[in-house]
Amino acid sequence: MNRTTLVLLAVLAGCADPTVDDRSEASPNVVVILADDLGYGDLESYGHPTIQTPHLDQLAAEGQRWTSFYAGAGVCSPSRAALLTGRLPIRNGVQPISRSRRVFFPDSFGGLPADEVTIADVLKPKGYAAAAIGKWHLGHLPEYLPMSQGFDSYFGIPYSNDMNAVGGWRLETFFAEPDIENWDVPLMRDEEEIERPANQHNITKRYTEEAVAFIRQNADSPFFLYLAHSMPHVPLFASEEALGRSARGFYGDVIQEIDWSVGQVVSTLRELGLEENTLVVFTSDNGPWLKMLQHSGSSGLLRDGKATTWEGGMRVPAIFWMPGSVEPGVVHGIGSSIDLLPTIAAFAGADLPEGVVIDGVDLSPTLKSKTASPRDQMIFYRRDELYAIRKGPYKAHFITETSYVADTNRTVHSSPLLFNVDEDPSEKYNIADSHPEVLAEILDIAREHDAGVVRRDPELEKYPRTDGDAVEEPSTHRPWLN
Repeated sequence: MNRTTLVLLAVLAGCADPTVDDRSEASPNVVVILADDLGYGDLESYGHPTIQTPHLDQLAAEGQRWTSFYAGAGVCSPSRAALLTGRLPIRNGVQPISRSRRVFFPDSFGGLPADEVTIADVLKPKGYAAAAIGKWHLGHLPEYLPMSQGFDSYFGIPYSNDMNAVGGWRLETFFAEPDIENWDVPLMRDEEEIERPANQHNITKRYTEEAVAFIRQNADSPFFLYLAHSMPHVPLFASEEALGRSARGFYGDVIQEIDWSVGQVVSTLRELGLEENTLVVFTSDNGPWLKMLQHSGSSGLLRDGKATTWEGGMRVPAIFWMPGSVEPGVVHGIGSSIDLLPTIAAFAGADLPEGVVIDGVDLSPTLKSKTASPRDQMIFYRRDELYAIRKGPYKAHFITETSYVADTNRTVHSSPLLFNVDEDPSEKYNIADSHPEVLAEILDIAREHDAGVVRRDPELEKYPRTDGDAVEEPSTHRPWLN
């Protein structure tokens, strides 16, 4: 082969390579995997002594494991709305007001407003195919399903897997032998109901098969996969192949099947040569539902669990993986699922929505170079009330309340509690008296935040009313103004 031919081949190769490089840099694939009610302490890489999660642990070793990462809310619907929009639920309309309507139910009329911009909407102008697989829980009516929120397809259960309980919601049913006939929940493809009740015994497996098929179908173009598992929300189900494999019992079997699912997704990316061009994020929608005893997870050393603004209710595992782009290591700075929209937009070179407040911040500099996290504070709502704020290592509680108990447990603190959650992640030692200057700074943040919040009408209040069923009014209680 003469020199002229070699030069020509080199030029042709040079013409082809930039196209691939441009695709890699400007349009990386994105996979967000969301577990339901997974606790901070439920993965081996986060300290669980008996649940084995080798695939997630490998992602954590090869990517970034965040230790101070927070869900956008303490329960399902508002947390998912925050993740997909990059906005606090108080702004996007999915803020609970009443205690009985923390999330959307099968009789709800509302959902995530169609004019809210989701991650799928942000990526659409860049040519992304987008699929939502798994639990949706942002409105089950057609105008609120994923295809109305920027996604091209949907496969999953439209709300929590414990809804439409046959014979009424009874705690003992959750601890009995798993039976799909106890929960009359539909499985949907796009807007069509294809199975009822959904066979939840193999639901994790079927979600995984759908995810792998979507990746294969879109291997040659950019894609966004939102894989939101129904598990480990109760009632617990696992496929026959997963049962009896964990020393943690049934709950451990369920978690280990989710880990298997992650392994299937990642091995498919590797097989197709997409691993260096795909950002994978794994996290949970909130902390563990402790009321469910051995069928719930663990918040580790953190205080309390799901539905609370204590650390155990809001701090969740978070793993980011993209070989060659995400710098491996452990990040102790603050992050949140609310940050995913601006972070993914930055990776994709996509524009943020105009004319709306985005509460999320772009974490891509930290992911790419392990610099300090750009987020230095976190706002914690329970229902539509501001309960707590974290600033740096310090977290102030204006109102405290444990999970799913009587109103008498709710305490409004005339003098807010203050904890250093770096030194005291279990929130045991109130240091407010010794750090008045820190508390004063956080109180200023609370006032400034509250003054700037424009609240949308509460979508969760849209449901059939019975005689004497009053419409809940938004809270006007501001303890930090006292």
